[in-house]
Amino acid sequence: MSIRIAVFVGSLRKDSLNRKLALALAKMAPAEVKLELVQIGDLPLYNQDDDANQADAVKRMKAEVKAATGLIFVTPEYNRSISGVLKNALDHGSRPAGQSSWAGKPAGVMGVSSGAVGTLVAQQHLRNIVTGLDMPTLTKPDLFIQNKDGLFAADGSIGLDDSRKVIQAWLDAYLAWVRKLSA
Repeated sequence: MSIRIAVFVGSLRKDSLNRKLALALAKMAPAEVKLELVQIGDLPLYNQDDDANQADAVKRMKAEVKAATGLIFVTPEYNRSISGVLKNALDHGSRPAGQSSWAGKPAGVMGVSSGAVGTLVAQQHLRNIVTGLDMPTLTKPDLFIQNKDGLFAADGSIGLDDSRKVIQAWLDAYLAWVRKLSA
């Protein structure tokens, strides 16, 4: 069974820790699984007046969501919540009313930050949003990664053995869950 996972990174920063985590995660996926980052930085600010004539970038993002078997959200923590760019993407994907591209898509939530509790609060906010958008969401295991020296190797992989094992266990659990829901 071929699985396509759309990955959303809630940071636009070129050297984003969460972008690095998403790219490292893609390298850890088995051959039959493709993790593909979805561009969200080009989406216009959501405005309900545009629902009848959505921008091409919005149509592209929604098509990528619809084509995906599952979704992974890799979120930084901005002021104890998710970033505006990620919330904007979630709003666009949910509209117009009754035409959400998110509904029924299995979601996974993770993140990395320099703080000891990772992106705990942002992830909790994100879980509330995705649940409200009718995305079944993996609840266990959690994945809150603290950035430490050596977390990311020069080749972009996870450089710390303990972190690699935890991240691989999360990915394995998420993919097993997606397979179960897709059967």
